[in-house]
Amino acid sequence: MTPPDQSPERLPLERALFAVAGTVTLLSVALGALVSKWFLLLGALVGVSEWLFVTVGECPTSIVLKRACHLRSAIYPDADTPSADDPSQTLREQVMV
Repeated sequence: MTPPDQSPERLPLERALFAVAGTVTLLSVALGALVSKWFLLLGALVGVSEWLFVTVGECPTSIVLKRACHLRSAIYPDADTPSADDPSQTLREQVMV
């Protein structure tokens, strides 16, 4: 599900977020086992960030990926982009109603 203005070879924002989250979680578990148990808090922070993205549509990592890599979300369109059903409302506005 690629947004129309994004080339198909580019990852959507959600896939990049899952890749970053998985990598940081695996790194957190490895460092927690080998170095210090305090590194397990990093995995908890990843979980909180993922839930923040699910509930709000933004998280710190998504903001960085949008600005640095110019990635676009396949689920949450930009506020300027109207949805196909009702051109006056975006998908986010429809979900909030």
